[in-house]
Amino acid sequence: MDNIQEKLHSFWDRLKKIKHIEIYIAVIFAVIIIGIYLSTLGSPTKSDSGPGQNSTETSTTFSSSQEYAEYIENKLVNVLASVKGAGQVKVILTLEDGFEYIYAKEEETKVSADGGKVTTSNIVLIDGKPVLEKEVYPQVKGVVVTASGADDVSVRLNLLSALQTVIEVASQNITILTGN
Repeated sequence: MDNIQEKLHSFWDRLKKIKHIEIYIAVIFAVIIIGIYLSTLGSPTKSDSGPGQNSTETSTTFSSSQEYAEYIENKLVNVLASVKGAGQVKVILTLEDGFEYIYAKEEETKVSADGGKVTTSNIVLIDGKPVLEKEVYPQVKGVVVTASGADDVSVRLNLLSALQTVIEVASQNITILTGN
């Protein structure tokens, strides 16, 4: 035990003899903090997910609005079934419209012979294919939920609150019924 204490004391004395040790320690801490900051910059963030889709699963692609609706319904069933007292849950939702695709465009302005300006807009193509700038998910229009425990008012309110939080739909567009 004394040998360890002597080594620590010797090490500490050598550290004290280093000129400007405080500066070295500050630089080491600064490098560590900058490293942590830079590592968080490269981490994935939430991208534009669809309306009412508060998950980080943005890599899922959908071939139709119906497929998207079924995906959201399944996610909602999983969440709502975990509400205490909800019991067996089924969800049906309707969507406002289909997907909207916004393609990259380039505008070209030309001056005509009479001094007027003519602006034309063309979709940007790469290898003959349009460049997709943004995909807008359909808005949820209404929701019907059946839950075996929905006859309890507190369960019904919890289900309503969860739905409004997850899919951002007004309460008048949500119907919660007691299922069997």
